[in-house]
Amino acid sequence: MSISKPRLAAIEYIRGISMLGVVGIHTGSQYLANPAANMHLVALFEVATRFSVPIFFFISAFGMFYNLDMAQPFDYRSFLRRRIRTVLVPYVVWSLFYLVHYAVLWGDFSVLSPFYMAFSLFFGTAGYQLYFMVILLWFYLMMPVWVWLVRRLKGWMLAGLFAFQVAFDYWSCFSLNSAGVDNFFLKSLIDYRLNYWVMHYIFIFVLGGYLAVHIDGFMAFMARRRSSLVAFFWLSLGGLLGYYYWLIFTKGYTPLEGINTAQQLCPAGIVYTLAASLFFFAIFTIWRLPDFLRPVLSMLGRHSYFVYLAHPVAITYLGILLAKSGRIMTASIALVFYLAVVFLTLATAVIMRRLGERFPRLNQWTIGVYRKK
Repeated sequence: MSISKPRLAAIEYIRGISMLGVVGIHTGSQYLANPAANMHLVALFEVATRFSVPIFFFISAFGMFYNLDMAQPFDYRSFLRRRIRTVLVPYVVWSLFYLVHYAVLWGDFSVLSPFYMAFSLFFGTAGYQLYFMVILLWFYLMMPVWVWLVRRLKGWMLAGLFAFQVAFDYWSCFSLNSAGVDNFFLKSLIDYRLNYWVMHYIFIFVLGGYLAVHIDGFMAFMARRRSSLVAFFWLSLGGLLGYYYWLIFTKGYTPLEGINTAQQLCPAGIVYTLAASLFFFAIFTIWRLPDFLRPVLSMLGRHSYFVYLAHPVAITYLGILLAKSGRIMTASIALVFYLAVVFLTLATAVIMRRLGERFPRLNQWTIGVYRKK
């Protein structure tokens, strides 16, 4: 059962910031096609933004548990019905769109075979950003487990869960592989484990739920420790960046190898995700933001879902235009490219949202927004 609580603008603002980070990661992937890519700009695009995907799980759990009456039995059927409409429907629609788009654009219609489509839907491979929604759907399917856990969780238990998260992610990312596995289905389940194993993000998800349930204590903690949270954020960012540069200068890694190692599931990345989650929640809740900034953050958050789902389209066609111009993506072009992707996709999101007010199915299918009865 849901309960009515004061709206927390921080949830919307963090969605917008995270969306900007995700676009940065995927712009960085394009920039890395340049063999002479500036390692510092790569660090900005690909390392400083690494909180972006995990923090989505944090605020998703926070929003759900914040509006959940923990004193009442959990209505799993009603919960799933709402989540199917807001997440599963847009996920299927966008997956089919990307498969058809790829087939038409590149003339490869093999991706429309029933097996390939089913494979893509299960693992979230129709678009390189869609795996997030698969993991989120698995979190939703297991929601009774998280409700049971959060109801019984004590603050000190979070430390044990964090230690488990670090150990599990390290094993999964740096030890587990499918070498020697011949069965195609088993091999795929291992190779694509980052696309659907919720265990990679269980700590940050449960933390979001726990803090939402104990919102009064969390607010008091942020007010008392605001300076410490700021310091924790910058120290954790410095630690992750330091790890990235250490890999390059000491171990001889390329920038691509560096970002694939210094990522959100390495120990430094998990610490950075925790610090970013607390930091952004604090500054958007406790700090007084400039008046001009609030509507900007609100707009980014309001349209973050569409931008997250659609930005690869802008990246594809801007990349094609850049290739046809005969230019390579230099550092300055990469920055302009990033701004262009954000602007074009955000403008499209605004237009589509307004069209969806006239044609409700459009909003329902693309971003899971339904008119209130």
